[in-house]
Amino acid sequence: MADVKTEEAPHSPEIHFEPIVRLESVETKTLEEDEEEIFKMRSKLFRYDTSSDPPEWKERGVGDVKILKHKGAQPRARILMRRDKTLKICANHFITPFMKLQPNCGSERAWVWSTPADFADEEAKGETLAIRFANVENAQKFKDKFEECQRMISEQEKKDNEKPESTDKPAEENGEKPAEENEEKPPAETSEEKSADEIAEKLGEMTVKEGEPAEGGDRETTKEAEDNKKTEDKTEVQQDAKDSKVKSENEQSDAKKD
Repeated sequence: MADVKTEEAPHSPEIHFEPIVRLESVETKTLEEDEEEIFKMRSKLFRYDTSSDPPEWKERGVGDVKILKHKGAQPRARILMRRDKTLKICANHFITPFMKLQPNCGSERAWVWSTPADFADEEAKGETLAIRFANVENAQKFKDKFEECQRMISEQEKKDNEKPESTDKPAEENGEKPAEENEEKPPAETSEEKSADEIAEKLGEMTVKEGEPAEGGDRETTKEAEDNKKTEDKTEVQQDAKDSKVKSENEQSDAKKD
C-alpha cells in the first residue's frame, strides 16, 4: 500500500500596507432628516413623453417609492423615488389636494397622476407619471397613504382660510369713550401766551377809582397821594378853626362897643 503524503500549504505571512492618504469620513445628508417616512414600497415608474412623435410612455426608473411627511407644524408631504444602484432621483414632488390617482388602462396595480412641478431634474417641470406595483395590495396601500396626505393638507388649508371671529366690541359697550373723545385737547391759552396787543387792549379798558391804587401800579406813588390828601385835610381844618376864632373875636368887640 503506497504511502499517502499530505502536502501542507506554504506559510504566507500577513502583510499590511498603510494607506498613503487618510480620508476622514464625511456625513452625507439626504435632505430627508426633517421628514417622516410613512410609506415605502418597491415599484416601477413611467413618465408620459409628449416631446416624442407620437407621445408615448417611457420607463423612468425602478426602485423604492417613498411618501415623506414633514415633521413641522405645517403639514406637507411629498413623493420621492430613487433608482436602484445609482440612487438617482426619478420622482420628487409635493402632494396637493388637486391631484387625482386614476387606474392605468384599467389595471388595479398601476396608478396615473399629474404634477405641476416635479424636481427630479433639479428644476420644476410639469409631468404626467404612472407607477406600477407588484400586486394589487401594494397599489392600494400607496393610494390610501396618498389620499390620507391629501385630506390632511386640505383640512389645514381650510383652517388657514377661515377668518377668526372678531371679539372686539364697540367702545361704548366696553364703557370706553370713542377715540375722538379720548384724544387729549390742547391746554387752554394762558395769559403769558396771549399776544401783547390783547394785553394792551385790556389795560386800556381798565379804570382807577379815586383814592384806590391802580392794578399793577406803583405802591409808593399811591402812598404819597394818600399823605398829600391827609395834609390837605389837616390844612382845611386848621383854616376853619382860624376863621372861627377871628369871627368870635369880632363878635366880642362889637358887643363891647354896644
